[in-house]
Amino acid sequence: MAHLVTLIPGDGIGPEVSEATRRVLEATGVPIEWAIVEAGADVLEREGTPLPGRVLDRIRDSRVAIKGPITTPVGSGFRSVNVELRQALDLFAAVRPSRSLAGLPTRYPDVDIVVIRENTEDLYQGIEFARGTPEALELRDMLLRFSGRELREDSGFTVKPISVTGARRIVRFALEFVGAHGRRKVTLGHKANIMRFSDGLFLSVGQIEAEGHPEVWFEQMEIDQLSMRLVREPAAFDVLLLPNLYGDIISDLCAGLVGGLGLAAGANLGWEYAVFEPVHGSAPDIAGKGIANPIAMILSGAMLLRHLREAAAATAVEGAVDRVLQRGDTRTPDLGGTSSTEEVAAAIEETLRG
Repeated sequence: MAHLVTLIPGDGIGPEVSEATRRVLEATGVPIEWAIVEAGADVLEREGTPLPGRVLDRIRDSRVAIKGPITTPVGSGFRSVNVELRQALDLFAAVRPSRSLAGLPTRYPDVDIVVIRENTEDLYQGIEFARGTPEALELRDMLLRFSGRELREDSGFTVKPISVTGARRIVRFALEFVGAHGRRKVTLGHKANIMRFSDGLFLSVGQIEAEGHPEVWFEQMEIDQLSMRLVREPAAFDVLLLPNLYGDIISDLCAGLVGGLGLAAGANLGWEYAVFEPVHGSAPDIAGKGIANPIAMILSGAMLLRHLREAAAATAVEGAVDRVLQRGDTRTPDLGGTSSTEEVAAAIEETLRG
């Protein structure tokens, strides 16, 4: 029986890398029935929203989706489609692996890090108050009463909620991930010395939950120290467990350690639904030129296959990517080559068919 998978091509370079990924996944021989649905800037122009309800309905029907990058128009009044998807489907865990790939000139040859990022709380919850609005002024007055601190009248506000419930489930997810994927250590990043009641809560929940998993090497580290050590000795880290904002930033740092965002795969997981996507953006400046690197989305497709319990096919895709990169004759411009998106996809497809 074919796996039903929702495909959201996205915009910018999204349709190009999505088509490349579809070709590669089909080359594995795994039967997939694609349910294609549009979201993003082009849909916003036609329908007044970048995320029509039918997109969520389609994902709920298939329970698994893969999407290309989607632009959030600046000044449109709409929040990020990615954030909306994660919150609407309760995709509380972002999983972003970064590993050194053969043949690429990077500073470190032995990076193998997975960032697990809490995906629905923290500053990305979307609770914001614009400068000068009645709501912002009322919040300023309330904070003065509660804290005794007088904030400037021209302040804007973003609220940072971290709950025990949200922290506990992402910590448990990370600890179980270690056991299920042959990992050894979790490093929880925080700034609890400054934000005692948000990051401090995240840290305390992590420490309590880790006590129930003595087989996992658990450590905690302030986020500034963690960032410094990452760029000096990345091989010291295995699984990084981070609140939402830190996870967004650090996962890009880890991508930089292994060659860039064009190689950075990602998954957004909840108890019911899973959405896979490359970490990079829609790159409208190169859209339609045929030079976008499809590897991040192809590797996201490998993560999708593993989620569907098609582990052999997932390993085959990852191996084909490795072999193509190691040969060095088929690379997009961001990796120092001159190949097109289609040529990279064709090389990986040909390697798979072997």
